[in-house]
Amino acid sequence: MKRLNFLSVLLAGMLVLGLGISAAADKVDKKQAKADANSRSLEGVVMDGSDTPIEGAVVQLKDTKSLQIRSFITRTDGKFHFYGLSRDVDYEVRADNQGKSSQQKTLSSFDSRKQAVMNLKVEK
Repeated sequence: MKRLNFLSVLLAGMLVLGLGISAAADKVDKKQAKADANSRSLEGVVMDGSDTPIEGAVVQLKDTKSLQIRSFITRTDGKFHFYGLSRDVDYEVRADNQGKSSQQKTLSSFDSRKQAVMNLKVEK
């Protein structure tokens, strides 16, 4: 009988703990959804003068408000991406490869796209 009571109490405790964890996870999911609704992304491809994707180019993204710089090294297909960007900030982006640079482009806060695409060309 004592063992049955112990198991009942243990099971009830596990149920309460599970509900608490579920509620906490739900709060995190809602917070993440809200953050996602207020953010955007930037992606693109870095190419050379003959429109061939460049592997290993360094793409720099500068937050013009905080002056923070994030970097991404392109993959074999020349692609890069930045996630979690504020909609209220302008960003400057450029690519560097073997001493050459692309023209700087700006992702404006007035650009309403949630997923912006900007391809960069590094000329020889």
